[in-house]
Amino acid sequence: MTNIRSIDMLLLDDIFEMGSGYVLNFSDRTFATFFREELGVNIDEPKYSVNGTSKGKRLRHFLQTVDKPTAIKTLNALWEYREVSRQRARQDEKLPNARSTLDIIISKLSGNAAPTNPSPKADSPSATVDSSKFSSLQDELLSLSKLEAHPRGYAFEKFLKQLFDTFGLEARDAFRLRGEQIDGSFMLGSETYLLEAKWQSAPCGNGELHAFHGKLEQKAAWARGLFISYSGFTEDGLHSFGRGKRVICMDGWDLSEALMRKLPLPKVLDQKVRRAAETGMAFVRVSDLFVI
Repeated sequence: MTNIRSIDMLLLDDIFEMGSGYVLNFSDRTFATFFREELGVNIDEPKYSVNGTSKGKRLRHFLQTVDKPTAIKTLNALWEYREVSRQRARQDEKLPNARSTLDIIISKLSGNAAPTNPSPKADSPSATVDSSKFSSLQDELLSLSKLEAHPRGYAFEKFLKQLFDTFGLEARDAFRLRGEQIDGSFMLGSETYLLEAKWQSAPCGNGELHAFHGKLEQKAAWARGLFISYSGFTEDGLHSFGRGKRVICMDGWDLSEALMRKLPLPKVLDQKVRRAAETGMAFVRVSDLFVI
């Protein structure tokens, strides 16, 4: 059983608008469809209605009784639905720290989860990273959400340089060329990556992605890019951006999940690069690359 704490369930009530028995904008039909398509679950089964038949009560019971990986998958799927619905309705975010709050709850659920992938080789820089460093970096990342927008942006860039340096990626600070700002660079294997980092309330869309790719096209042909948007990317933006670009993407949950699962950053980036090469997709979540 998941055993989500009562106080955390109250926070989930706020994030997914469950207080009155509803869940987001789901109808009974779309709620059942969501669970069937995303989780292969019949949420209308009587066993989920022991505390009541409302969507909110069924969801609470479901989250409390399933195993932790299923609960985590459910929360991530609900968040994705929430954001797509909010963006389509052009609604502003009512809970500024909603994503970071959800990250903390999921982090608690995943606290003992270990990656099923092989450990890094002994001669890899990431092999020397103590497990406590992952926790320290994760705590620092979560603490950034308490800052105001302007200082948070600079603090996020500083955090990322520290993150890259921890894993031996030879990071360089932000630098300015004529007419453009580059948020930094790092080495992954023998490849040079330029960095774009954004922490803003709205997910990044097609315009930001194409603007960064335009910077890459003015550099050497072998330069690649990593775009990190803490608030993620819009579905339409990723679709419009297309495939086959020289950019891979990460969001805040990718960073948080990699740290709480103690996944070395070079391994995460290598898997993203490989999946991009295989599929052309710029953004594939860490949770889809490293299945518990």
